[in-house]
Amino acid sequence: MPKLDKVKEELGWLKVVFAIAVATNLSLMGYLAQHYKTQDILFTIANGIAILFVTIIIVYVNKIAYKKIDEIGDL
Repeated sequence: MPKLDKVKEELGWLKVVFAIAVATNLSLMGYLAQHYKTQDILFTIANGIAILFVTIIIVYVNKIAYKKIDEIGDL
């Protein structure tokens, strides 16, 4: 498999991971916004930590994707 095809395939998988992470993050935020008054404080903190963790994953995947895009430009 040529290197360009491999990089394009990796970029395609990164788009899938990015989309799943964004959807998960939005769902967690929506749940927190709807239930922050009625849920236990411990669950609210856990939800906030999960939002932070997924946001870090989104930033990391985005960084990797930009490196792959630069790699495609160099080929």
